[in-house]
Amino acid sequence: MKRRQNQVVKALLALCAVFAVAPAANAMHIMEGYLPPVFCVAWGVVCLPFLYLGFTVLNKNVKENRKSMTLIAMAGAFVFVLSSLKIPSVTGSCSHMTGTGLGAILFGPCAVSVLGLIVLVFQAILLAHGGLTTLGANCFSMAIAGPVLSWLIYRGLSKTNVNKKLTIFLAAALGDIFTYCVTSLQLAMAYPSAEGGMMASAVKFLGVFAPTQLPLAVIEGILTVIVVIALESFAKSELKMIHFKAE
Repeated sequence: MKRRQNQVVKALLALCAVFAVAPAANAMHIMEGYLPPVFCVAWGVVCLPFLYLGFTVLNKNVKENRKSMTLIAMAGAFVFVLSSLKIPSVTGSCSHMTGTGLGAILFGPCAVSVLGLIVLVFQAILLAHGGLTTLGANCFSMAIAGPVLSWLIYRGLSKTNVNKKLTIFLAAALGDIFTYCVTSLQLAMAYPSAEGGMMASAVKFLGVFAPTQLPLAVIEGILTVIVVIALESFAKSELKMIHFKAE
């Protein structure tokens, strides 16, 4: 590993250590015990195929190129750091970035499902952020649904004349927003409104998240572009090995 790459990894790990001692708060992750048991089980089952494919993809990447472990670790650290930054919302809830867009761009959405699951487990145990019973629901929204949209946007726009940096920004930002849309829908399915049903409830939950999440999505998009630029400067060979086209 090059010296500069080693410094980048150490910096990310240091950030993880700093934010690991952040105070607990109920944020985008659905908290422990909030969902009925049937929903907890159902969302966990839905996640299983993605996790299986994710383990397969990561294992293949590592076998073909051991150096890809550096990028995988950095993508996981990026998810952990950004999703641990909990910002109080004016509506009484909390919001945070997801950080999953970077991994989706580099390795595809299935690989991110595994990284996201690992992050969610650590956050639930160490930070009281989310929960073990709601792990399936949180994994689906943050580590599957958001990354899938990010990957689709990146792959789609990469085939056009859209600027690459703008493509990365849109993929990360819109993937972040979509995560919150899915979370709102999950909550609405479990707790439909007495008047208007599930969709009315989903709109209410989105209204809680939107004031802080929209600017956070923009910030996440910018940070993702900055990280990709840094990787293109210091880890061109590693990016080439995972078939990422650096500028």
